[in-house]
Amino acid sequence: MLRLTDGTVLFHGSYCIVSEPDLRRCAAHKDFGKGFYLTTSHEQARDFVHTSVRKALTQGTLREDPGYGYISTFVFHEDKGITQFLFEHADRDWLHCVVGHRKSDTFPAVVERMKDYDIIAGKIANDRTNLTITTYLLGAYGEIGSAGADDICISLLIPERLRDQYCFRSDAAITALTFKGSEKCPA
Repeated sequence: MLRLTDGTVLFHGSYCIVSEPDLRRCAAHKDFGKGFYLTTSHEQARDFVHTSVRKALTQGTLREDPGYGYISTFVFHEDKGITQFLFEHADRDWLHCVVGHRKSDTFPAVVERMKDYDIIAGKIANDRTNLTITTYLLGAYGEIGSAGADDICISLLIPERLRDQYCFRSDAAITALTFKGSEKCPA
């Protein structure tokens, strides 16, 4: 189950230690919009360290590959005022949310419905799934948003293998996190 409860441990993989998440530094056009992304999977966070280092090199944030990055660990503290929207399955609604946030002129009604949630959680559409989603956006599976195109795309994503991700989208959500430490790991 994806619902965060008091004491849930979450991980964030990055090229640097992130002890104080800053939403202003978060990129837009990610799966669930602009926000600070975490997972319950230590392995997934470790895998993302490589991606983060690669992006930091491409963007000029890092001048040379350090060969390592960090997994920052947080504990979630439940606050009844924080709203969560959970996609329990990688289904049509999840796909439209991911695509709508990645490409702003698709599924604007879905993006609008999501804007007031502090945390959105669901399966991760990671770098291994980018090609499938890009192909979907090009209309190669049929008309974007059609049942046939959605079904083909979701089946190719192999949703049962996808792990979770949590997008903390508001300052209120960020304040529900306590930094517990970090560990260095190979990129």
